[in-house]
Amino acid sequence: MDSLLFFSSFLIVILLAISLQILFFSPISPDILEIPSASKTFTTSITSNNYLQRVSKLGEGFLDRPEDVAVDKMGVVYTATRDGWIKRKHKNGTWESWKYIGGDSLLGLTVSSTGDIIVCDTQEGLLKVSEDGASVLASHVDGEKIRFADDVVEASDGNLYFSVASTKFGFLEWYLDVLEAKPHGQLLKYDPSLNQTSVLLDNLAFANGVALSADQDYLVVCESWKFRCLKYWLTDEIKGQTDIFIDNLPGAPDNIKLAQDGSFWIALLQLTAPGLNFIHTSRSSKHLLATFPKLMNWVIGVHHQAMVVNVAADGKITKGFDDSTGKVMSFVTSALEYEDHLYLGSLHCDFIGKLPLTNSTV
Repeated sequence: MDSLLFFSSFLIVILLAISLQILFFSPISPDILEIPSASKTFTTSITSNNYLQRVSKLGEGFLDRPEDVAVDKMGVVYTATRDGWIKRKHKNGTWESWKYIGGDSLLGLTVSSTGDIIVCDTQEGLLKVSEDGASVLASHVDGEKIRFADDVVEASDGNLYFSVASTKFGFLEWYLDVLEAKPHGQLLKYDPSLNQTSVLLDNLAFANGVALSADQDYLVVCESWKFRCLKYWLTDEIKGQTDIFIDNLPGAPDNIKLAQDGSFWIALLQLTAPGLNFIHTSRSSKHLLATFPKLMNWVIGVHHQAMVVNVAADGKITKGFDDSTGKVMSFVTSALEYEDHLYLGSLHCDFIGKLPLTNSTV
């Protein structure tokens, strides 16, 4: 009887300690997040095809989780890797460790009209990288440090539009932003003629990929944990207005790229492991995961599969490719169309995937 009483008391103390730990040390103040059902357009017109298992592997073993891909006018492929390098593949197929920036914080990148590489650094802000080295273009906005620059695109007038995924959580804490489910993201504009950075949109739900339309009359910015993309108008009559470009996506949108025909390629993430979406409906479960982050390894679903979709300018999904089990590719974060191929970045793989857009895929 005494041993049973002791065990019961011990269990109560342990549970109380865990409860106090969660109550006082949880880093989040969560809201409930509704995970949408798959888009009807997607489920009725596209089924799992595992086409991403057909990719050829560029730079395998040389690239450490290349999150994004860009190609310059000469056909040189650029990517930023977790070992702090911007690396490039020349037309003859050889790879080069081009410029060392340091850290594991380099994400989205683009090639500017002058041939420089513009890259988002989650620690430093927006960088310009050239043969002469790297310089910071934007590190603060409205007096606040840019904490989590994510993706960038350049307009024909030289202005740079880039996203800040979260003003509260950093790159290595990205899943806390998902768990909290409160909008901390931003869409920013850097004007090189004024050397000035301004906020175009605030309170975005993990602002991720950014792309310009073919006519550059609007931007599309992805809101990852709202499973949607917004259209931000740039034309004079309706400048600054926003519309929903596409919502209820069958995954969380990461990077978005303009395709040659004026459509867009969007990489989609499975945020939560299969069968665990209920966690997002429970504040106590969210607090528990945020307080004991090792538990999140069981919950995060991005390594279980890969998916990219093509979305027409009218916001309709036209096709999609996936690796339903993550056998070859998982955590695919970007899809760039170039010379009838898709170039696929990933925060899990040690290569860039290259998929031919042949009659069998299109």
